[in-house]
Amino acid sequence: MDPAWYLRRLSAMSPAEVAGRATDVLRKQQWRGVAKQKATWLPHRAFARPASVDGVSAEARAELLATAERLVDGYTEYFGVERGDLVAPDWSFDPKTGLRAPADAYSFDIAYRSEDTVGDIKQIWEPSRHQHLTVLAAAYALTGEDRFAHRVADHLKSWWAANPPMRGVHWVSGIELGLRLLSWVWVRRLLDGWSGASGLFEDNPEALHQIWHHQRWLAAFPSRGSSANNHVIAEDAGQLAAACAFGWFPESPGWRDAALRSLDTQLQANTFASGLNRELATEYHGLVLELGLAAALEAGPLVPESTWLVLRRMTDALASVVDSKLRPPRQGDADDGYGLIVDGTGTSRWASLLATGDALFGRQEWWPKVPGGDVRTVLFASLGGTPELTDPRPPRRVDDLFDAGMTILRTPAGEPEEIWCRCDGGPHGFLAIAAHAHADALSLEVRHDGVDILADPGTYCYHGEPEWRSYFRSTLGHNTLQLGGADQSASGGPFLWTRHARTRTLAVGPVRWRAEHDGYAPAVHRRCVELADRALRIVDEVEGDLALPAKLAFHLGPLVEVTLEGSTARLSWPGHTATLDLPAELEWTAHRGETNPPLGWYSAGFGRREPATTLVGSGPAAPAFTTTLRF
Repeated sequence: MDPAWYLRRLSAMSPAEVAGRATDVLRKQQWRGVAKQKATWLPHRAFARPASVDGVSAEARAELLATAERLVDGYTEYFGVERGDLVAPDWSFDPKTGLRAPADAYSFDIAYRSEDTVGDIKQIWEPSRHQHLTVLAAAYALTGEDRFAHRVADHLKSWWAANPPMRGVHWVSGIELGLRLLSWVWVRRLLDGWSGASGLFEDNPEALHQIWHHQRWLAAFPSRGSSANNHVIAEDAGQLAAACAFGWFPESPGWRDAALRSLDTQLQANTFASGLNRELATEYHGLVLELGLAAALEAGPLVPESTWLVLRRMTDALASVVDSKLRPPRQGDADDGYGLIVDGTGTSRWASLLATGDALFGRQEWWPKVPGGDVRTVLFASLGGTPELTDPRPPRRVDDLFDAGMTILRTPAGEPEEIWCRCDGGPHGFLAIAAHAHADALSLEVRHDGVDILADPGTYCYHGEPEWRSYFRSTLGHNTLQLGGADQSASGGPFLWTRHARTRTLAVGPVRWRAEHDGYAPAVHRRCVELADRALRIVDEVEGDLALPAKLAFHLGPLVEVTLEGSTARLSWPGHTATLDLPAELEWTAHRGETNPPLGWYSAGFGRREPATTLVGSGPAAPAFTTTLRF
């Protein structure tokens, strides 16, 4: 990062955070010799809490084993890049760029954000979360076939040998250490019936050395201040799970108690009263919920009721916002990050989370039905239930999650082919940097029977491609109004916003939503949306400087084909049609798969993008623009 970025980043920190980070800088220099320090472990070590796979459905079993067989053959995919080298992986190699990150350098000396130095860091980090090993270990638990266990053991021994403490890129980010510890806990649990399990973990000095150094690192370098988002949850969850499951060190009780307190505090700080995650990035809601559940189940009766209440609230909020196909909103950043993977690649993350919520908390009558089954729910349920929680739960589905500014308009229950519309009238993001926010105030997302019609284009990338990072988080990259050629909120870097648009919801009803924001101050953008008679009416009002140039964008889902005639767009997708009547005051153009600059793209997942049509209306601002989408 250039010096100006550091100044912008410092301006988002409190004095206490600056002091804490200065201490971290000094400690990182002092830790050059820490790798030589040896762990001291207790003489009597055992692993006490296996989990049961009894009750896993035939479908979930088949899905998992199909994924495990590909892994045994060395194949998987990370962020759109096919890998065929996982029989004996090079843990520092990035197949996307062909670069290899420094493996022998002191970790904190490596410019890991520089693609020229290390390649795409997420391609390197992802296999080292060892979530493919939890899948292989689950395959062993289901089949008892030693070949799955042997492959897990080979990879762990290889990783430990290639990544000694404080050397290379796998020791620079706390979220990576936390997720890796959680994976190791579940690998040990799922291999419990294997004759080599104790020799791989509690009786293996190299494993003990690695576990101790991971936990010591997390205790020394917690995410703090303006970075205390999903990263701190992952750190706490990994630390807590490891301290409970691998309580083999004199420090274990202290690490456990500190992580338990921090997890409770941070879960509450990261969650709205309505139950949505404060980062307002849906995939991180899923990540935090997965991590919180895994950590709380590990700690069992030690967990305070307040932690369980937050997790239940998050589960109820998820049940409220999903569409008829159990898809949640596509809001904010998404990087395909999971807290724990013990299912096959075809398993729905969101259906699995709702099934787990049902098993642990009990489903409400208004919850959507969750078909099929998954492996993780069975495993989590086998660890023991939650305490009895007496606080009331929502008696009906909540369509207006007021504090998060998320409103869902949808056709009445029982109508065929649901029309689902998410309206964004919430805060720009979480904490001073709003790291995972997009400049999407007053944006819409519309689906027909689960199919994206007016789509949130997604995220695509974080590092290495700044022009694409800027596009996917821009105002023009969302279904909202741009004024003056600028974003509503000002970006200071790929995970930093220096000015946040302030949004205010003005009215909410069963079929109507109205809100405004000040991102173009002194001008104000106000939007009203009504859903009635299977038609969506959108009115955009501009109050203030009408000399500003305006651009109104509508991003269509990848399945939607478009014919644009003047200000009328005829939409079609398999078996269906719709008409989009656009404001005639603007000149409308269609864009698809353009690269200079980027426009007309949809990202189904991190590292993946495909052309999709974007309609852009350009012209001077006007007091009102009216758009109608008729199904």
